[in-house]
Amino acid sequence: MSIKFFLSVLVTGLLFTSCVSSKVHKDLQSQYDSLQEKNQKLSTDLKETKVKAEKDLASLREEYNAMLAEKNKIQTDLETTRSQLKSLTESYDALEANSSSALAENSKRNRDLIAQLDEKEKTLAAEQARLEKLQKDLAARSSRINELEGLIAAKDAKMNALKTAVSNALTNFEGKGLTVEQRDGKVYVSMENKLLFNSGSWAVNAEGKKAVQQLGAVLAQNPDIAVLIEGHTDNVPYGGSGQLQDNWDLSTKRATAIVQILRENNKIDPQNLTAAGRGEYAPVASNETSEGKAKNRRIEVILTPKLDEISQLLNEVE
Repeated sequence: MSIKFFLSVLVTGLLFTSCVSSKVHKDLQSQYDSLQEKNQKLSTDLKETKVKAEKDLASLREEYNAMLAEKNKIQTDLETTRSQLKSLTESYDALEANSSSALAENSKRNRDLIAQLDEKEKTLAAEQARLEKLQKDLAARSSRINELEGLIAAKDAKMNALKTAVSNALTNFEGKGLTVEQRDGKVYVSMENKLLFNSGSWAVNAEGKKAVQQLGAVLAQNPDIAVLIEGHTDNVPYGGSGQLQDNWDLSTKRATAIVQILRENNKIDPQNLTAAGRGEYAPVASNETSEGKAKNRRIEVILTPKLDEISQLLNEVE
């Protein structure tokens, strides 16, 4: 009876551990998908808003030029009217002594011209006010676009500098399954499992820990960078036993192991770190060859700039 009771307790514990692991990796995957969707939406909004702002700026410039041409036309009409008034005034002076009827006619024409002159001056003043407002709007929009372009350029320059810093920090691991590249405004640090783990294990070996620590030293100097650690496997089913169910569990455990090493550096904000397991579902090479499987068994550290400041400016431009 005591042996049966012991086996029952052991089986119950194993089942409980498996359930917890499945829930953890599902929660982590949900967090990762949300972050990925938010980052993609911000990048898409950034591009669309910049294009819209540039179109609006071109439209404002076109409207400004049309307003300026209208103002110049009104100014010309005003000068013509003034010239006509001067001519009529001279004629009035010449005829005043000779013809009362001509005097009356000239007086009427003078009054009409003066009324026209007043109306044109009012129109010109209104157009001038509209033109000044348009100039201010144009200047404000140009300033926001220039600021947006400056932020984008600064973000790109920062990511270039970050890639260089990471590459320099990890030079000793080149040729050992570690690569650093920049694409889509992000920096990707890929470490094959042979550098980090033994087969089927999520315990980081000594050399792998050293690489992660050196990466952490760079991240500690860049607190405005979001860090996503993804675990990946090949398509060979997990053959171990115990608390892991499948490759997805294994990839999640390995990603979490990298996070734990990074957290040993107290200068890295834990809020910047996210761990996610993707199992065999995001391969970078064919699983038909041993070389391809080796490339697929990896940890990817994805470094992304935080876009809060750019998002705020996008809202202002809109």
